[in-house]
Amino acid sequence: MGLLTGDALGPLAIAVALFLLLVDLLHRRRFWAARFPPGPMPLPLLGNLLQMDFQDTLFYFDRLRRRFGDVFSLQLAWTPVVVLNGLEAVREALVYHSEDTADRPPMPIYYEHLGFGPRSQGVFMARYGREWREQRRFALSTLRNFGLGKRSLEQWVTEEASCLCAAFADHAGRPFSPRALLNKAVSNVIASLTYGRRFEYDDPRLHKLIDRALKGLQEDSGFVREALNSIPVLLNIPGLADKVFSNQKALMTLLNELVQEHRITRDPTQPPRDLTDAFLDEIEKARGSPESSFNDENMLMVTADLFLAGMLSTSATLAWALLLMILHPDVQRRVQREIDEVLGPEQRPAMADQTRMPFTMAVMHEVQRFGDLAPLGVPHMTSRDIEVQGFLIPKGTTLITNLSSVLKDKTVWKKPFRFHPEHFLDAQGQFVKQEAFMPFSAGRRICLGEPLARMEFFLFFTCLLQRFSFSVPVGQPRPSDHGVFSFLMIPPPYQLCATPR
Repeated sequence: MGLLTGDALGPLAIAVALFLLLVDLLHRRRFWAARFPPGPMPLPLLGNLLQMDFQDTLFYFDRLRRRFGDVFSLQLAWTPVVVLNGLEAVREALVYHSEDTADRPPMPIYYEHLGFGPRSQGVFMARYGREWREQRRFALSTLRNFGLGKRSLEQWVTEEASCLCAAFADHAGRPFSPRALLNKAVSNVIASLTYGRRFEYDDPRLHKLIDRALKGLQEDSGFVREALNSIPVLLNIPGLADKVFSNQKALMTLLNELVQEHRITRDPTQPPRDLTDAFLDEIEKARGSPESSFNDENMLMVTADLFLAGMLSTSATLAWALLLMILHPDVQRRVQREIDEVLGPEQRPAMADQTRMPFTMAVMHEVQRFGDLAPLGVPHMTSRDIEVQGFLIPKGTTLITNLSSVLKDKTVWKKPFRFHPEHFLDAQGQFVKQEAFMPFSAGRRICLGEPLARMEFFLFFTCLLQRFSFSVPVGQPRPSDHGVFSFLMIPPPYQLCATPR
């Protein structure tokens, strides 16, 4: 057969266009189903992709919520999406239907670019099933074995907090940005658990890890990422994914070097030194079992998941805490009074002290609520048809849980858009945890690192406020408390002065 002529190309193009439109209509048929959530009219093939405001997704979702209600739908190319807003809708989906909403949607960019496969999906983005349960159990039990919830890990964290305080003291009260030091301190805690090592703060390897992680976080949001996920055929464009996600690829290479070092230094006759050693032991046990999720590829994915989630979220939370302390010096002074009453100037804080520090606990919870660290959480997917707020959501629908709408729900919080620690205090000044406080999500896929994050936040925060008073540098404008959104909501750049107490 020869090349198609111009006369033949016309009918062929029409046939291809009709075929694509037919496929589009088949994918869109759920929009016509009875009781499917309402939403903006999608365009052929692209759906609502071009209508989405990826620069300010929260504002875009808020506009749609005012128009369509707490449960509305979108079509991202051929991917049906339902966005859940407010405490009632999110709780109904994630708690009452926890089994049916525990799956994750397919993420072609990870499969095609970062090497995820059916048995190497890590923990956080893994599809719901035996492999995910196997890895979650392993991660939780191994973290407990290495001290999570025990005094030994508390001492480890407070030692790192002392190193952080020494680095703050080196600035001798002069203005500086705390973010880099917070990243390094928190990275050392999770690196000790996962890779069995601590980095000096001036270690070039640590600088590279953090730099790639932060840049990779920026790559993991926005229009291009969503378009590649929704239209995976675009991943076949030579070099595109490598260019768009270059920092994520480079980070995985750096983390793989840490993993491979364990293969050389691991002594199987000795107890495991860290989570990577423990995973190597499980790989040995699983030899000859092709169905096991304990394999070389998944070892990299699981350790990378824990390192990234543990570093990025906790350091950003601490950055929010210090920003809010310099913006609200009256709150800072009240926290310091409570620290002085309970701990004095020398005693190191311990997790057991939380019960005697209700105001500090209220401030920490309010930092997490106001900071709104993961406003849209991680996507879920329905594994069977469910009903939420009277709407029918079919099997295979991606769910976006707008956690920001819960943490700032006007029907729950007295001052939802202001920093107000009294949200977590009763009339007697005692700490009260609110049902709408879900910064770590809820249900089956609640963040497995929550206990470690809570421990680090409390110990670092109290150590820092025990040693220093923080203030806006003289002559500098008062920094903004409006976050910058790129998957995580991070505080805007700012400087502070740390004056020894």
